[in-house]
Order: sequence, then C-alpha cells, then structure tokens
Amino acid sequence: MLNLFDASSRTAHHVTMDVARISVDHLVMGGVPCVAGTRIPVATVVGLIASGLTTDDILAEYPQLHPADVQACLEYAARAVDERELPVRLTA
Repeated sequence: MLNLFDASSRTAHHVTMDVARISVDHLVMGGVPCVAGTRIPVATVVGLIASGLTTDDILAEYPQLHPADVQACLEYAARAVDERELPVRLTA
C-alpha cells in the first residue's frame, strides 16, 4: 500500500484528510485508488456523488462503507485535482 500524501504538504483545506481510508496497491484493482480494505474505487464514489447521490444513498448501495470513507474519497479527489498538472491549450 502506498501513502501518496505527506502530512507536511497539506494545505488548510486538507488538514483533516484521513488518508488511511484510501489505499493504492498494485495488487488491488491494478493500483487504482480505492477505499481501504475494499475494491471500491475512489472514482466510483466520486462519480456517484456527481450523479446526485447522497452519502446515505451510497452507504445503502455499499453497506461496507462508512460516512468517513465517502468524505475521504471526496478529499482524495480534491487533492488529486489540486496537485495534477493539467495541459493548457494556447490559442494563436
């Protein structure tokens, strides 16, 4: 399991992030970030939120998850987008 976040690099809005709830293991789902102890990808949880499901809806669909897992997925996704270099399209 790989911990992608260094506590010293946390910004104010990530101080409470529970990275122990997210795992990245090449033996589980090919290294796709998942809720720790499951094969549920972070992207699946974030996609469900984006589709309009509430935390309670997600917990009903995935009873092995806890509310803190859903929050950790959102925080992980926010952190990943915050640190990713995105291509910028320059116009002529």
